[in-house]
Amino acid sequence: MSYLKFDKDLMINLEQSLPKEMLRTNKSGAYHCTTIVGCNTRKQHGLLVIPIPEMDDENHVLLSSLDETVIQHGAPFNLGLHKYQGDCFSPNGHKYIREFTCESVPKCTYRVGGVILSKEKVFISHENRILIRYTLLDAHSETKLQFRPFLAFRNANALCVENGNLNRHYDVVENGISCCLYAGYPTLYMQFNKAAEFVFQPNWYKGIEYVKDQERGYDYKEDLYVPGYFEVPIKKGESIIFSAGVSEVKSRSLTALYNKELSVRTYRTSFYNCLKNSAQQFYYKRGKDNYLLAGYPWFGVRARDMFIALPGCTLAVDDVPMFHEMMATASKALEKWILKGERDAVIKEIDKPDVLLWVVWALQQYAKMVSIEECRKRYGELISLIIDSISKSKIPNLFLHDNGLLYTNGRETVVSWIDAENWEKRPIIPRSGYLVEFNALWYNALRFAVEHVFITPETAAIADRLTTLADTAAVSFKEMFLNDYGYLFDYVDTNYADWSVRPNMLFALSLDYSPLDKSERKKALDVVTRELLTPKGIRTLSPKSHGYSPTYLGNEEQRAYAYYQGPARPWLMGAYADAYLRLFGLSGVSFLERMLIGFEEEMSNNCIGSISELFDGNPPFTGRGAISFAANVGEILRVLSLLKKYDHI
Repeated sequence: MSYLKFDKDLMINLEQSLPKEMLRTNKSGAYHCTTIVGCNTRKQHGLLVIPIPEMDDENHVLLSSLDETVIQHGAPFNLGLHKYQGDCFSPNGHKYIREFTCESVPKCTYRVGGVILSKEKVFISHENRILIRYTLLDAHSETKLQFRPFLAFRNANALCVENGNLNRHYDVVENGISCCLYAGYPTLYMQFNKAAEFVFQPNWYKGIEYVKDQERGYDYKEDLYVPGYFEVPIKKGESIIFSAGVSEVKSRSLTALYNKELSVRTYRTSFYNCLKNSAQQFYYKRGKDNYLLAGYPWFGVRARDMFIALPGCTLAVDDVPMFHEMMATASKALEKWILKGERDAVIKEIDKPDVLLWVVWALQQYAKMVSIEECRKRYGELISLIIDSISKSKIPNLFLHDNGLLYTNGRETVVSWIDAENWEKRPIIPRSGYLVEFNALWYNALRFAVEHVFITPETAAIADRLTTLADTAAVSFKEMFLNDYGYLFDYVDTNYADWSVRPNMLFALSLDYSPLDKSERKKALDVVTRELLTPKGIRTLSPKSHGYSPTYLGNEEQRAYAYYQGPARPWLMGAYADAYLRLFGLSGVSFLERMLIGFEEEMSNNCIGSISELFDGNPPFTGRGAISFAANVGEILRVLSLLKKYDHI
């Protein structure tokens, strides 16, 4: 039985099936994303969505969808599904769906009278090509299939309207056609593994609506161009493969290409396997460089997110070589930023003041999960450079004060992961001064470097200096952040201390080196457990704190103001689990395992097999935001890895 299986009753009920989305990627930035019934509900949905670096840093939808029609005895049965004005869905192909599974690849089974047809999709790794295999499982008479491609050729964050600038020309290629609707775009090749007749019948399908964009207050109506249709006969037991890509392919190679790709798939037969599959979908290879995308369908590569997600998305799935590859790429960018002040073209926000602290955290996880000796050998120089640069206040907007703590100015610009901005690009939550997680990470980095990096006789003087600095920071940290109610201030600036109960204090409780003693950590963790813990992660603000807004809904402005005012973030469960296990050890394992049940439930919700960006802070804790978020997937994988170690005790 498939781990991810949805039956007829759910599939034909659009209220239940439309919110469920599926995602496939090529590990080089391209993706296919839609709902499990094949109805696009976001402008970012599409059958073939690819980055085009020659144009910009955005993704572009080339092929929006492909409508299939089964023809028997001259009667057409269209399997497609689109939404139009007035809650009108057409042509209602979902009523023919009998089952959807996603164990190895997304597979949809249709039944039209005596015809049973399956559809399976794979994305070719590191190639801008998607393959769809149609297999006629049963039929009692002659059957033909028609395919209508809905073309967009637009930015994934824009919409297409009927226009006269479109190039209707197409060229005949082997078992298909090629076309390019607008200058600057690559040519799209649509081919089959057997002879297919193409009938040129150009038409605009107007007023297609995307309900998710409508809910979010964005423009949501689009016109899509259909150049005509392909027609292919199919026999019982036969499989036909459709290819859409930006280069021509030999049609006779499509079957072997499909089978080869299928053979390297991680079967989604468990919670862990789902997350492993999802983690690898964030891999982004660009030329010789390797990155980690922050999420789908609209995030690119963001420095802080990359380092938070990196240990879980690579080391926790036993992909140490990919950690090395991504860190090799990142190290070059980091050194350019630290030594020359040059921002990287791909890794965005590398200039944020806390990024280097997260780099050391990620390398510390490598030391624990792989080898401290290997960490020192590979990354010792980078860690030394980071510690030296921060301790000498060489990093913009990150100042080391005499009290041993780090200070940053966040009144005019966002400086931390709590980065919501208003329409003036000013921080909605202006965290400024001494930030609690900055200084928890800093203290941890100092102790880690002293114990594991600066251990040679030649570096003894540096180690002594950093030890003294860490001792000073420890005293100052308690004086600065620990309040009379047993938890930690979120930030302190001059005479102002922010009393909001936020999750940032977790890092002072979870890191290997904490300036707090055990009783202080327990009191603070009790507050987090009581006020912030949910089945879907850690709230960004306590319901008891001023401004609590648990639901991430409304227009862009409303969502921006609610973003960090209560919705829960799954990735913070990593720090929570670290803190809990540090305090309770083996006796805390069963509690954390129970908490993970809420995330396993998500494998069948929202983006199936992955974890959404955030969840409402109140029941029923609905998933919102980006449908698949790397930091969430990575940190839950890391928690699973932590708990697995206790199985061997």
